[in-house]
Amino acid sequence: MSDLDLLTQTPARTLSDTSRTRRGIYPEFGKRALDLTLAFLLLPLLLPVIAALWALTRIQGAPGLYGHLRIGRNGQPFRCWKIRTMVPDAAKRLDVHLAKDPAAAAEWAATQKLTHDPRVTPLGRFLRRTSLDELPQIWNVLMGEMSFVGPRPITREELDRYGLHRRAYLEQRPGITGPWQVYGRADGCYDQRVAYDRAYAEQQSPAGDLALIAMTAVTVLRPTGR
Repeated sequence: MSDLDLLTQTPARTLSDTSRTRRGIYPEFGKRALDLTLAFLLLPLLLPVIAALWALTRIQGAPGLYGHLRIGRNGQPFRCWKIRTMVPDAAKRLDVHLAKDPAAAAEWAATQKLTHDPRVTPLGRFLRRTSLDELPQIWNVLMGEMSFVGPRPITREELDRYGLHRRAYLEQRPGITGPWQVYGRADGCYDQRVAYDRAYAEQQSPAGDLALIAMTAVTVLRPTGR
């Protein structure tokens, strides 16, 4: 049985448009307490690393941080912070690349990712392979916009891909890591991504979240570049 099968063994009601996140002490209160505890413990360790990466990016002539507009809990937009990994004219370069390469266009349509992304700088490729570009999202966690574990943050346009299951995303805080980031990041299609988010919405627990955080550390040590 695959990881996806294990994660998606949830009650049949999660397959309809009445899907909702699991309610209880941990989802309502404990998860936020865990986020704040981990954030304050990690902050002294991460701040020097974030500052060094910001400086290296600035040397290349681009702003060190990039805040992309994403959709958060209850549909509230927020700036999801990362170390910049792309060239300044990234949007234009993507349009040109997709217009010239049908295979890349098909890959982008299926996953919103590219195996060979012309927008990414050499330093950016290293940061993405190691997931170091996502370290500034600890600020989003402190502000209550994200959680350490949850659905990968998405754009307004991507929300349409969830169809009847958008509640599985909107009723949670997006996560720095989560089931899809651990299990499906390398080659999962978008339908799998939605399935992971629906399953997690029903199964979230402190033990499960700590396990996903631990597995994320292993994933970083076996980088995919995705």
